[in-house]
Amino acid sequence: MFMMEEIEKVKENILKRETTDRIMWFSMWFLLSIITFGLALFPMFYFLVKRRNSHFLRQREFEKMVLSILKDKGLKIQVEPDNIPERNALLWALAIPLLFPVFVVLYYLSEDLIVHEKRQIFLFNSIFPRGRFVEQKLNLKFCMAITLVTLGVGVIYWLYKVFNAYNNHFKEQWKVEDKIIQILDGECLNEHKC
Repeated sequence: MFMMEEIEKVKENILKRETTDRIMWFSMWFLLSIITFGLALFPMFYFLVKRRNSHFLRQREFEKMVLSILKDKGLKIQVEPDNIPERNALLWALAIPLLFPVFVVLYYLSEDLIVHEKRQIFLFNSIFPRGRFVEQKLNLKFCMAITLVTLGVGVIYWLYKVFNAYNNHFKEQWKVEDKIIQILDGECLNEHKC
């Protein structure tokens, strides 16, 4: 009975992804920023940071519940603690006119996703030893270099990469979460069925 309640909580967490892991389209925000002479940058950065925070929070809850259930089933997985801090979306969005914060926000959005994904890949590989999970290729050094070489214009490319990396990360994670639910429900008794 206790196990079923925990599995239901995991399913409820997964349902939250419709609001926490929203797909954002770079082309729409880029065009909107041009049309509004840059005013759309404020809500764009606000929503980028807000969805990052929401996703990481939901993921922490998801991991905690899944690890607890797996531990009850006899599979103990040790994952290093998640030390990624929450970022203040409103403060970061309001700091955009100073220009330098744009680079800081993009740096932390990129770095936080890289750290988050490495930790997550370790967890998913522990649950699915034969699993192949697509890690997002976000080359932070290249994005920084191209931004410096182009005297800031490369920030558009960097922003494009951040949008796509988060969108692809969410889609990949949804697949894994669905497989985990199948395992917890007992639908996948071995990896060949999942």
